[in-house]
Amino acid sequence: MADLKSTFLNVYSVLKKELLEDPAFEWSPDSRDWVERMLDYNVPGGKLNRGLSVIDSYKYLKEGKELTEDEIFLTSALGWCIEWLQAYFLVLDDIMDSSHTRRGQPCWFRLPKVGLIATNDGVLLRNHIPRILKNHFRDKTYYVDLLDLFNEVEFQTASGQMIDLITTLEGEKDLSKYTLSLHRRIVQYKTAYYSFYLPVACALLMAGENLDKHVDVKNILVEMGTYFQVQDDYLDCFGAPETIGKIGTDIEDFKCSWLVVKALEICNEEQKKLLHENYGKADPSKCSKSEGALS
Repeated sequence: MADLKSTFLNVYSVLKKELLEDPAFEWSPDSRDWVERMLDYNVPGGKLNRGLSVIDSYKYLKEGKELTEDEIFLTSALGWCIEWLQAYFLVLDDIMDSSHTRRGQPCWFRLPKVGLIATNDGVLLRNHIPRILKNHFRDKTYYVDLLDLFNEVEFQTASGQMIDLITTLEGEKDLSKYTLSLHRRIVQYKTAYYSFYLPVACALLMAGENLDKHVDVKNILVEMGTYFQVQDDYLDCFGAPETIGKIGTDIEDFKCSWLVVKALEICNEEQKKLLHENYGKADPSKCSKSEGALS
């Protein structure tokens, strides 16, 4: 895994160099320095599980055959497209949630001189993906399928984010609408498709498979994504920031998390009253009371 990760990171350097020399834009030293800093801060800093999953999935589809250098590069490039997509989502999500930390460091928009320029940086990150795909997959028979796949998954994720955001509208905070079915819809669209289905779908396309013939694979991966998000909801509330790399804000943000949905399902009237009075309030003492009710 260490060697694979090292190879994967080398491909990042290649892709970054190409993007910083993209002939579609007339670069200045300042713009190149900004984009390079922005990429290094936001793209490769995570666990890279999504990107590495493309390589692992393709290896399984090759049934143990050794991958060629070209196959390793192409699967890595697709993996990085997913990491770029992840970075795009996180940069904008942190702004929307007014988050403070991400991956153990301040959110990009919190840095001096960045601020809401980060919004445009998110758009740039998204636009890098088709540049990478064009540079390395334009001559492949599955090129259009890749473009369709990334466009569809981005739409699903943005739609899931929309559901998540409109359930937390200020002035319309109503815990009674928080149900397991609502939580599942948010999780399925906001997290599961891009985090679990997309890496395997990329590998399937590279292997010459038709995604329409693998609906069961998609369904299983969405279930895995749902389970992953339930764990993430738990860690947002009870995980140590130094361990999980961020300060959780689900309680303050009135998020429809698995914890609050499950608590509402099994709590007594007194506990339910406590949640209604304290959940979604920025006051630290109220957050603490909500955390106690969820534990």
